[in-house]
Order: sequence, then structure tokens, then C-alpha cells
Amino acid sequence: MAVAIEMVFRGATLAQYDDVMQMMDLGDTPPEGAIFHWVAATPEGIKVVDVWESLDQFNRFAGENIMPNTQKAGIEAPPEMTTHEVHNHLGGPDA
Repeated sequence: MAVAIEMVFRGATLAQYDDVMQMMDLGDTPPEGAIFHWVAATPEGIKVVDVWESLDQFNRFAGENIMPNTQKAGIEAPPEMTTHEVHNHLGGPDA
């Protein structure tokens, strides 16, 4: 079952997010298992919401890519995370 992960990076900036994305070198190709992704600036920092095919796939990618690269970009604290089972999602032709 698909899972949504909300990540709040307190004090982080969109510039730091852009640095992390560049370090992960994803381009326009999402990692295996990723269905959907968005990010927005908030008064607290940034909020990232992902939808993945499974929590295991997200956790593996986060451990190998997101967490090390956020630290390299100067985001010191780990994100506050909330997960939700996805009942339904709509998207483009590949979603």
C-alpha cells in the first residue's frame, strides 16, 4: 500500500533544498518507488510531502540519500515526520 510522508525541516530554506536535490542528482527521474513529491516554504522552514509505493522503499532512500545530504547542505536537525497510508492518489499517466 502506498504511503505519504510529510517532512517538516524547521529552519531550512528552499536554497538548501535545491542543494540537496542537486547532490542527489535525480534530475527529472524519481527514485525507484517514488510516486509523487512536492516542497513548499513555510513560516517554520520547508515542508516536503512524498508518496511512495512502500514505507520500506522510502526509508531506504531516506537513509542513503536524504538524511546524509541534508546534513551536507547545512540542515542540522532531522525532519519532523508524519506518515499516512494512502487511500487513493491521482496523477499523470505513470502515477
